[in-house]
Amino acid sequence: MAGEIFLRRDSCPLLAPSLLSADPLNLAKAIEAMEGEYDWLHVDVMDGHFVPNLSYGPALVKALKRSFAQDVIDVHLMVESPESFIEPFLEAGSDIISIHVEATPHVHRVLQRIKAEGLKAGVALNPGTPVEWLRPVLHLVDLILVMSVNPGFGGQRFLPEVLPKLHRLCQWRAVDELSFLIEMDGGLGLDNVETVVRAGCDVMVAGNAVFSSSEPAVAIREMRRLAERVVHCGSS
Repeated sequence: MAGEIFLRRDSCPLLAPSLLSADPLNLAKAIEAMEGEYDWLHVDVMDGHFVPNLSYGPALVKALKRSFAQDVIDVHLMVESPESFIEPFLEAGSDIISIHVEATPHVHRVLQRIKAEGLKAGVALNPGTPVEWLRPVLHLVDLILVMSVNPGFGGQRFLPEVLPKLHRLCQWRAVDELSFLIEMDGGLGLDNVETVVRAGCDVMVAGNAVFSSSEPAVAIREMRRLAERVVHCGSS
């Protein structure tokens, strides 16, 4: 059942469909069409400044928590000065909040604020940002979100040059005995699921690959099958 898996790291990758690619007039139907095959619901929040687009706010998160109370809501803040957005999303019922390392000079403070409320804290970085920028905050985070497209729009082509970032993060996690999950977002689909999982991805964010399908639940099951074939884990 969706939502039963939270932040546990084992051999089985998680799937977090991005609602940005779903029909905004029929979000509930789009979620129901996945038949509970997903692990998290990924909500992209854009302010029109940090990225050239506008999207959902805390009202959507609150509505999701009301209608899909058992689901894990994974919020990705693509906004300038994320410290100004934290409170509304805390109050709305987010389970995970990720901020961009490029978006604020106060990354430590914002992550500590999220964790102080008992939520899971994540940090994201753009394709052109060196992974070394994350090194000072790895001990504070539950999730690292590696963007594999330039954020702002759905349906973009996957950028394979970001894959070495996953290798480096896996190395640091092992050496420092940390437990954060590595999430990847952007251009993921059946053609590259195995590649990203092999590189170290624990959580796959997929938008068009799921919601452009006439059978979203089938699309998710196929993505999961390919991912599990790489790591040889059992059926979910």
